[in-house]
Amino acid sequence: MLVYNDLILKPILTEKSTELRKTLNQYSFEIHPLANKSEVVKALEKMFSVKILKSRVITVKGKLKRYRNKTGYTKKRKKIIVTLAKDSKIDFFEGF
Repeated sequence: MLVYNDLILKPILTEKSTELRKTLNQYSFEIHPLANKSEVVKALEKMFSVKILKSRVITVKGKLKRYRNKTGYTKKRKKIIVTLAKDSKIDFFEGF
C-alpha cells in the first residue's frame, strides 16, 4: 500500500492544464503508475481538503526514441485530471 505522499508525484503545469484550471476548475497531476483512481481521489481530498466531483485517469505510453544506432522507449506515465466543486480550489497552483 502506498502512502498519500507517494501517490501524487507532481502537478502538471502546461498551457493546456492552466486553461483547464481557469475555465473548468480542473487540475492535473502525475501519479504513481501502480495507483488507482479511488486511492488518488482520497489522497487529493485529504491533502488539499477539497471536494472532487469527477476524475479521469490517463495512462500515457512511452514514445519510441532513437539515438544513433540504438532504439528505446521513454518510460510510460500515468496522470489524473480532477474536477473540483465550484467553491473549491487548490492554493498550490495559484502562484503559477
